[in-house]
Amino acid sequence: MNASLVPDLADVLAARQRIAPYLRPTPLYHYPALDAMTGTRAWVKHENHQPVGAFKVRGGVNLVSQLDADERRRGVIAASTGNHGQSVAYAADLFGVQAVICMPERANPVKVESMRALGAEVVFRGRDFDEAREYCEKRAADDGYRYIHSGNEPSLIAGVATCTLEIIEAQPDIDVIVVPVGGGSGAAGACVVAKAVRASIEVIGVQSEAAPAAYRSWQARSLVEDTTSTFAEGLATRTAFDLPQRVLWELLDDFVLVSEEALRSATRLMISTTRNLVEPAGAAALAAVLDVPGRFADRKVALICSGGNISPAQLVELWPPGTV
Repeated sequence: MNASLVPDLADVLAARQRIAPYLRPTPLYHYPALDAMTGTRAWVKHENHQPVGAFKVRGGVNLVSQLDADERRRGVIAASTGNHGQSVAYAADLFGVQAVICMPERANPVKVESMRALGAEVVFRGRDFDEAREYCEKRAADDGYRYIHSGNEPSLIAGVATCTLEIIEAQPDIDVIVVPVGGGSGAAGACVVAKAVRASIEVIGVQSEAAPAAYRSWQARSLVEDTTSTFAEGLATRTAFDLPQRVLWELLDDFVLVSEEALRSATRLMISTTRNLVEPAGAAALAAVLDVPGRFADRKVALICSGGNISPAQLVELWPPGTV
């Protein structure tokens, strides 16, 4: 692993100082009802309480705050299914930088409108994230924007890692941290912090079996592509990313896949139990614990609720009329 690219605990502590004027720590709540369901002592890290409803905003603020004058003048561009794009749009708005976000054609409308309200230009290209990303990379090269990759950015990983720092400070005796994985920046950040603070803390990634590229790359210890058909757009990537994967290959304790039905069930349970709006990717950690309960029994588990940007259409799909 190229140590010069991988953020360490000092980078995370510096990121916390940068983002502190703009983002408050999010709650870590304990829910006895989740304990009863899971057989654990479960805490939920409510990243759905962020200004844009997702954890990635930590990385966006950390990165954009460090852009030099030339990069700010040129503007930034990113590809996203929604939450990375929101993080870039939010940070760009804070620091007066032009932002262009490239999204799949059937993007979550809640996330689209959030980005537009923040002043970003939203461009739709392709059927999925990776087609939008390919267009984004070409436009960045053609037009001179500062391209912000959703995974291969040390400042993004250091920023999102501040979430795990808050978990451990609030619950120093936590045993396991379960992190949803799309591109893997959140899980990589969790690994960097947890293993530096106390190596016995387990970090476990979770991904949909309908979008397993990151999981398969972790298993193979090489970057692989796969299909993506998950309804959880926050987990929907066909390709794995180099920098997060290299962190995960070295530091991640385990990686599990969950079914689409398990994600749906966990989303319903998170909403009804915590009384929070949770998008499917944000419920993935709970889905993993429910899927293999023996793996977590009687342990103190932190579930990272990575996002709350569920659309009205997704809510209706989870609770069709007449089923409530």
